[in-house]
Amino acid sequence: MLKRVFMAADPGRVRLRFAARAVLGIGCAVVVCGLAGHSLTGAVAGGLAALLALFTVTDATVRGQAVTTALLPVVGLPVLTAAAGLHDHPVARDLTFLAVVGAGVHARRWGPRGHSLGVFAFMTFFVAQFLHAGTGQLPELYAAVLLSVLTAAAVRFGLWCYERRLPPAPVPASAAGTGLARATTRQAVQATAGAGFALVVGQLISGQRWYWAVGATWWIFVNTTSRGETLVRGFRRVLGTLIGIGLGLLVAVPLHGAPAPTAVLVAVCVFGIFYTAAVSYTWMMLWVTLLAELLYGLLGVLEPGLLALRLAETGVGAVGAVLAVLFVLPITTHAVTDAWIQRALRCVHACTAEAAARLAGVPDADPAGRVAELEQLLGRVRLSVAPLVHPLTPMSARKRRARRVLALLDDCAREIRGLVAVAADPEASHDARLAAACWRVEAAVEALTGGKDLPVTDRPLAEEPALAHLHGLERALAELATPLRAPSGSRLVGA
Repeated sequence: MLKRVFMAADPGRVRLRFAARAVLGIGCAVVVCGLAGHSLTGAVAGGLAALLALFTVTDATVRGQAVTTALLPVVGLPVLTAAAGLHDHPVARDLTFLAVVGAGVHARRWGPRGHSLGVFAFMTFFVAQFLHAGTGQLPELYAAVLLSVLTAAAVRFGLWCYERRLPPAPVPASAAGTGLARATTRQAVQATAGAGFALVVGQLISGQRWYWAVGATWWIFVNTTSRGETLVRGFRRVLGTLIGIGLGLLVAVPLHGAPAPTAVLVAVCVFGIFYTAAVSYTWMMLWVTLLAELLYGLLGVLEPGLLALRLAETGVGAVGAVLAVLFVLPITTHAVTDAWIQRALRCVHACTAEAAARLAGVPDADPAGRVAELEQLLGRVRLSVAPLVHPLTPMSARKRRARRVLALLDDCAREIRGLVAVAADPEASHDARLAAACWRVEAAVEALTGGKDLPVTDRPLAEEPALAHLHGLERALAELATPLRAPSGSRLVGA
């Protein structure tokens, strides 16, 4: 886990800049709230709003990110109003919270923007419970949220918009289907059911901090699709929370909310959340837990008993998520893994065709965008296969097969990157054998996605760099035929 965080590749130092900008943007938002005369409650609400604005908005283009950021208060302020207005009406408040959960998950069907707005709506309701906000605090909270989102946007799109120098991130198309055949609809039902369980049991444990359980269920469902992914994420959330609580006992509790050291540690936690989010959910949860402890210390309510309560509520939320994905409209790991692997293979096909066209002198051919899409798709494959390669997975044969698939897909990606690098060289020559090699790669992908076997192709090493990469790609695709086929002969890794 340590190696994954501190030795993971960070091309272009994107994760480092992402985390550093978050510290700057959230710090500026809190300072602006302080200069505006807001109380500690307003500053906390503003800081969390800025965190969400910088963390959740993931549109492919800078323009799209700006539009989504502008829409955050449009969605969040009505939810905040409802949460504060229903503070003294528990039944109506709970039903409204569950409706926000369902709507927030269902909004993912509209892509990254729907996902961002759904998360912001949920967290706005959650923060209202965290701060025990009533209607009398609404004017201050409105101003804090608006000022903080505006400040975060100024930092992100004005002061430090490093995304303008990066190629647009490709966004995989959302899953097809209608009604309960659509994955996002099924997940919305699952999340609502799991949150309902967490809400009821969480209130039995604590009438004051029950929302922790609902929050745990919600975040376990974020960025997951299959029941396997959800189970692994639930385990990692509990583990990260447990480690974070242990760290909080050593760091946060002895501080007793001292402003200066707490502010420094809050900045460290924010950096940790943003820097580790892409590589380790366990580490991200460690920093989230420590951040929550520090905020409770500032609010003057932190004590060891509260930390034990947080662990219990997190466990309840994880149980709610597990029960929901197992028994409420389950989405199998196989179905998700199969779909993502096939999309990755089709992207390999498209990358090869674009690179070959570039080598042939077609002026508009640009394989670089396809490579970025392939990297994103392989990230989704790793996420969907994670339950099969988890250390606690008891099925060793399936684990070995899944690891083999991941290794061969990584080989494909490496050969594709090499091929694209060669194609980008203006002095690269076109070899007549390239067309035949590209055709064989395309045929291999079509055979794999069509469920047909391919023999391993042993070809001599080529002197031409483009051919060398294409031959390596051929071998990797041919070897993929064996692990991609389940014993039944009809299913891929997840079977």
